[in-house]
Amino acid sequence: MRKDVRILLVGEPKVGKTSLIMSLVSEEFPQVVPYRAEEITIPADVTPERVPTHIVDYSEAEQTDEQLSSEISKANVICIVYAVNNKKSIEKVTSHWIPLINDNTDKDSRVPVILVGNKSDLVEHSSMETILPVMNQYTEIETCVECSAKNLKNISELFYYAQKAVLHPTGPLYCPEEKQMKPACIKALTRIFKVSDLDNDGILNDNELNFFQRTCFNAPLVSQALEDVKNVVRKNVIDGVCDNGLTLKGFLFLHTLFIQRGRHETTWTVLRRFGYDDDLELHQDYLFPLTLKVPPDCTTELNHNAYLFLQSVFDKHDKDRDCALSPEELKDLFDVFPYMPWGPDVNNTVCTNDEGWITYQGYLSQWTLTTYLDVQRCLEYLGYLGYSIISEQESQAVAITVTRDKKIDLQKKQTQRSVFRCNVFGDSGSGKSGFLQAFLGRNLTRQNTVSEEHMSYYAISTAYVYGQEKYLLLHEVFPDFDVLSDTDLACDIVCLVYDASNPHSFEYCARVFKQYFMDTKTPCMMIAAKSDLQEAKQLYALTPLEFCRKHKMPPPQAFTCNTADAPCKDIYTKLTTMAMHPYVTQADLKSSTFWLRVSAGATVFAVLGFAMYRVLLKQR
Repeated sequence: MRKDVRILLVGEPKVGKTSLIMSLVSEEFPQVVPYRAEEITIPADVTPERVPTHIVDYSEAEQTDEQLSSEISKANVICIVYAVNNKKSIEKVTSHWIPLINDNTDKDSRVPVILVGNKSDLVEHSSMETILPVMNQYTEIETCVECSAKNLKNISELFYYAQKAVLHPTGPLYCPEEKQMKPACIKALTRIFKVSDLDNDGILNDNELNFFQRTCFNAPLVSQALEDVKNVVRKNVIDGVCDNGLTLKGFLFLHTLFIQRGRHETTWTVLRRFGYDDDLELHQDYLFPLTLKVPPDCTTELNHNAYLFLQSVFDKHDKDRDCALSPEELKDLFDVFPYMPWGPDVNNTVCTNDEGWITYQGYLSQWTLTTYLDVQRCLEYLGYLGYSIISEQESQAVAITVTRDKKIDLQKKQTQRSVFRCNVFGDSGSGKSGFLQAFLGRNLTRQNTVSEEHMSYYAISTAYVYGQEKYLLLHEVFPDFDVLSDTDLACDIVCLVYDASNPHSFEYCARVFKQYFMDTKTPCMMIAAKSDLQEAKQLYALTPLEFCRKHKMPPPQAFTCNTADAPCKDIYTKLTTMAMHPYVTQADLKSSTFWLRVSAGATVFAVLGFAMYRVLLKQR
């Protein structure tokens, strides 16, 4: 909502503009009236909407046309004052003042206008019959108020309506000619309904309505009030109430009714609580909270409460309870977004089921990836889902954990991170893409069904180290040796992939290591891909094994994704372990008991984790 309101009073001389302002301030009719009142500011604590209000007078005798144009352009709302006993001043409303205001304001964002009929104490009739056709002709006119500066009639109401026209305008919400809400308003309220429909059954039950009421107005509805609301809907809308709950149709009808009865502030309160600005767009401050700062060498992760929220969103849309989101279910989930955020490449970035649908694990993995790579985008997405509202938090920034500096982890020889990045290097054709897809459980046969245009340079899933679930993020680096960026080099572990059947493949890995990683503390692992094929002697001064020994790396790890079943994932557990413990000695890495402890922990945790998930699924 606006931080202040600027009200400008215009009109013909002698209609009582200055008297209205002075009567408001002094609460009595002034005996001596100057040509023009000085600009006054009413403090926020004495206005109904708690917003500072500036009231500006205009005098033809004291101001030039240029000064008037300037004031019109600065005003948030303009009151055109006429005298109800002066027919000429009424005619001037349409012949002079409205055209003048329109000439000095942007066509796409008209300033709201209030028509003010002053001196009602001097006549016994109303000017409304004359004014109503004018109001119907000009959509920028919010309302008309008849008042009297002399006997103080409707003075406070006049300035309240002016405030209201700025803070709760009708224009963006409603079309008077068609007597219905505008498409942008319907779209915003539809999103609000879907976010508030916590079980996604298309109905707001009593619990959801009470939560909605408490969220927007800080007070629940008593049972009788709830029934009264539903009875009003029942009488006016077919299918507005279903199974004793409010449908979208009924929800939209209620807001149309509020607007038609002049209670715009009710609808605006709801819209603003759910993040909308005066143009019915989600406010930038709502989508991108400014409180989140990520220092260098720190990363961003979702915290426990964020994962619980995302799990509830998944459960809400997994209608058939198969622990995967079909294309229809995924579309329904993202219906509260202005665009589809996940493209076909996501299905090749995370785990999917045999149908190619994103699984529960894959869904959480993609959110983890977005948080790590682009935390602002993650905040935006959480904003669309209504995280801060459903979780009753100040903003979605509380869903993010900023990890401590990596240098501190190295000093303390322990880490609090849950996500580890592995950059995968290798020459063209070395098997990098296959290595990424194998992490998602896809063998070569299944990989060959993936469209080239939908391939992803990322793969993310979980790995278990000493019984702890961690995310390993694999990133395939484009094999252009001369243009490696800081992003290509910044990671927790480096994976160097060469084709064991190609004698020229290893040289690229050796060059990358020596130029970029030999003098760093980043752990590196060499992968001998396509190990199912005939091994070729690498045309390099040292064999891969000799190279690894010389540079104190683990020996090359044989790997193939040309298997009947899902490829073995032991190599990914090793990578995650090395990323978690970059200070582990070379002797430990060579020790079979070290890797046995890691693998055993992963197996036990995977079995327990699957059992626990089945229990949770039954509860759902």
